Amino acid sequence: MASTNSWTHEIESQVAAPRIFCACVTDCHTLAPKLAPHIIESAHHVEGDGGVGSIGHYNCGSAVPFNIVKKKIQFLDVDKYECKYTIECDGIEMATWNIKIKPTENGGSVVKVECTYKCVEGKDMMLKAKDSGIDMFKTVEAYLIANPDA
Repeated sequence: MASTNSWTHEIESQVAAPRIFCACVTDCHTLAPKLAPHIIESAHHVEGDGGVGSIGHYNCGSAVPFNIVKKKIQFLDVDKYECKYTIECDGIEMATWNIKIKPTENGGSVVKVECTYKCVEGKDMMLKAKDSGIDMFKTVEAYLIANPDA
């Protein structure tokens, strides 16, 4: 029987909240395969346009413990830089991710990610997914710093 687990991670960034939110949340399906194909090989919307209720299909790379992930947007507030989504994939009974990005006084931001999940195949799978998510964030952040007009 699967047990409920969770983790929380905060990351400080030099990138302003609107840019990092757009890159990591609203444009993730186009940017991730270009910057980190070892994490996301390809992605596209199956349903919707990226707003609440939209479903995305992600083909995962070798760094992720899943082959395919379906992501459904449950909540999205682009003005407050907040998003909540659920994912479906093999080995996971349920997973909910909450992302909140807060601007900082120095022009950067603090990204807080909370994940609650039930794993059929063990929690190591979601911890590896967490590591892949952090790697993705750092890759996107580096790209945005190197390309200030992106």
